[in-house]
Amino acid sequence: MPNLIFEKIVIIFKLIRPHQYIKNLFIFMPIFFAGQIGDSEKIFNAFMAFLAFSFSASAIYILNDYKDVQEDREHPNKRNRPLASGAISLKNALFLMCFFAIVGISLMTAFSFHASAILVSYIVLNIAYSYGLKHIAILDVTIIAIGFILRIFIGSVITGIPLSQWIVIMTFLLALFLALAKRRDDVLIFLETKKKMRKVINDYNLKFVEGAMMIMASVTIVAYILYSTSVEVVQRLQSEYVYLTSLFVILGIIRYLQITFVENKSGSPTKIVIKDMFLQITIVAWVLHFILLLYI
Repeated sequence: MPNLIFEKIVIIFKLIRPHQYIKNLFIFMPIFFAGQIGDSEKIFNAFMAFLAFSFSASAIYILNDYKDVQEDREHPNKRNRPLASGAISLKNALFLMCFFAIVGISLMTAFSFHASAILVSYIVLNIAYSYGLKHIAILDVTIIAIGFILRIFIGSVITGIPLSQWIVIMTFLLALFLALAKRRDDVLIFLETKKKMRKVINDYNLKFVEGAMMIMASVTIVAYILYSTSVEVVQRLQSEYVYLTSLFVILGIIRYLQITFVENKSGSPTKIVIKDMFLQITIVAWVLHFILLLYI
């Protein structure tokens, strides 16, 4: 009996994808860059927003699995997902989807009506994505990037900290870069197996995706250098050494390009960050540098 319960818990965890919650850490970016990470009230509100968004995101993951169940069964990795493999029934999955969505929206509303409005916008946008927008090339990856923008807007609203134009621009650019890398993975699977994991693959090819990735990587790096050397940022952080953080951004992007183009492992950015030590070191070094600038 205990083993059966444990197996069901494992299946549910696979369905709701808690490892993806790492993306929701973007909610903490406004409070971190404002130098107010020590404000207990704001950090608590940001944490509750993180939980609320994570619950809602899990509901969206279940919806995506429901809509893509046939395609996932043809995918070399996604066929092992609970719905595609038949490990969980459709009825139970839909019940969990409604449960996580209700809990997420209710929790966010309890702390901020405006933040809950943004969360509902995220949910509606992703429902539209699942039911058709994901089949429109370029718009599909743009919606993924917008999802990250909505995360930092929630972080701003829930803590009362205004966003700078820099954080919005660079979040969008980086998210778009990562979304294009995921699309490249779908193109590679099609070239190797002749199976289209997504209908939108008809409007993508390797040359286009790789070219777009290189453009986004270049623009992201340039934007970050402009940010780190801007008079506004130097004066606000009271340091002329912000530009040194560009080193970690450049190394991180180059490493991700290596993982994508050489190792052909760009299907899941979250899993890449969790498993790749080089990226982990660059991210930690980048964060530590800002901690020194903002808090010490």
